[in-house]
Amino acid sequence: MKNQWTNYYTGYVKVKAYGKGAERLINMLTRRGLHIWEVKRVGSESLIFHMDIRDIPKLRQVMRKSDCKVKFMQGKGFPFLMKRVMKNSGFLAGMIAFLLCIFVLSNMVWGIEVQDAKPATEHAIRKELDKMGVKIGKVQFFVDDVDTIQRKLSDRIGALTWVGVELKGTTYHFRVVEKRQPKEVEKTSPQNLVASKKAIIADMFVEKGQSIVNVNDYVGKGQLLVSGLIGKEDKQEIVSAKGVIKGKTWYKAKVEVPLKTKFSVFNGDETSKHFLKMGGFSLPVWGFKDPGYEKQEKETTVRPFHFLQWELPISYKQVTLRSKEDIVRSYTEKEAVEEGRKMAKAELKKHLEEEDEIVEEKILHESMENGKVKLSIHYQVIEDIAIGQPIIQGD
Repeated sequence: MKNQWTNYYTGYVKVKAYGKGAERLINMLTRRGLHIWEVKRVGSESLIFHMDIRDIPKLRQVMRKSDCKVKFMQGKGFPFLMKRVMKNSGFLAGMIAFLLCIFVLSNMVWGIEVQDAKPATEHAIRKELDKMGVKIGKVQFFVDDVDTIQRKLSDRIGALTWVGVELKGTTYHFRVVEKRQPKEVEKTSPQNLVASKKAIIADMFVEKGQSIVNVNDYVGKGQLLVSGLIGKEDKQEIVSAKGVIKGKTWYKAKVEVPLKTKFSVFNGDETSKHFLKMGGFSLPVWGFKDPGYEKQEKETTVRPFHFLQWELPISYKQVTLRSKEDIVRSYTEKEAVEEGRKMAKAELKKHLEEEDEIVEEKILHESMENGKVKLSIHYQVIEDIAIGQPIIQGD
């Protein structure tokens, strides 16, 4: 039995048969295998029925042997719809062009907002965004994703502590935290200055308070350095001790450096593949050829299409394949020792303040085991060891 829903795609017609042989015409058509449906009587000698447009030639053959006539009342289905559309092709083209324009405009950058930034910092951000191609009128698919924009801004603008990037519709929103923070409110509570760790006093600058130790004194952790009690014993005043007490401190580091290290690096070759993504299905539209890299890293970026404020269920997907190759880095024993010293020093600096200074470095122990150079290194550092300790009334 023929599926009725296929009639729409092939096309069908509504036919009126009138005359004395109308019923006989229907029987003749049925015997010849023509598909007839929705047969209705509309008069004593008239019938209306539907039939497939492809069976019209057979209808004409049967008509020659009958005593009735037929009239085609209406054509239905996809072929007739397309015929009507073609008659109004100008309107259709205008509608498609209009929707295409709205679609393109909905996926362009129309706004860039920078919040919580000083004018100079905002100018630097906008200048850097312009270099990256993030500008008004740019199609979003040709702009880096928000994570990449955030990383590049943080790396390239030194005044930023943090920058948040968010794309809402056609507008990029940037929230900025700058490195220079407002000055802290000066502490007025009474305090002493004590040593934060063991050290030998190297230099002292006492702004407020009474110095208890001298240069070259050895002090232990928690030992009083500058007292917040000033004046004579019979008339003492409590203040908030302030000052910078530089001390020689000591650190010990252990590091291992293999003489041979195998790792992967990018060799500069890469290729991109482009897809239209609908749910879990991806339709390739460009970049069909497999580059054939022996080793590769895949990076996938998915960006949804927008129409006005709505996010469409269709997305643009880009897959970037980057070629990698294995290399072996070899050190001599001397080179490994030098590399180990650099690694240990760099790791130590992560735990020191900017103004702290490494004044002495000495290798305490050096050995070679299982293809690795093992080092034990001693450092002497000049750093501020003073920390505040509140003075409790009555102590």
